[in-house]
Amino acid sequence: MKNYKKIGVVILAAGSSSRLGYPKQLVEFKGKPMLQHIIDVADSFEFETKVLLVGANSEEIKSTIEPKNFEILFNKNWQEGMASSIRAGLERSLEKEKDLEYLLILLSDQPFLSRERIEALIKEQLATNSEATFSEYDGEVGVPAIFSSSVFPYLKELKGDHGAKKLVYDKKIQFRTVKFEKGNFDVDTKEDVELLKKLEKE
Repeated sequence: MKNYKKIGVVILAAGSSSRLGYPKQLVEFKGKPMLQHIIDVADSFEFETKVLLVGANSEEIKSTIEPKNFEILFNKNWQEGMASSIRAGLERSLEKEKDLEYLLILLSDQPFLSRERIEALIKEQLATNSEATFSEYDGEVGVPAIFSSSVFPYLKELKGDHGAKKLVYDKKIQFRTVKFEKGNFDVDTKEDVELLKKLEKE
């Protein structure tokens, strides 16, 4: 997919993985850390800006992954929660490209993210010109998601551990959805890691 629109991408990887006890960003899936998989998929696109947010365990993460064309940004407020990383990522993206038209937000622990899933989100967003396009899994909407610049002011207002889907309920923004099978699978516990290892062999 050619970069004929100004799209920025932000990967959120600043969390502490407190329930797991070690950085879930570095849990291996199919021979590489999950975060590396997300970087590799996203870097295959010619996005206008590419920003990776780190926070907890930042040195270990930086020494393990290959950022490729991503700028690594340390979120000093990572303990506030996901909203602080979204705000920091958006702010840095706009510093790099003030005329950014869209922002794609990805998480570091969705091992089944693929290039096809991202392409589907972008195509839906550009075709419908809605305020946002979210992934849909198990009847829920969430990230990966892409937001138009009209929503940027709302993203800047997010607080605490609320992700971008909070806008759906608070701001009643107009959005579309794209199905993402296994999109609800993330890694928070040791049981999740064990299940991931089993799924890896399927």
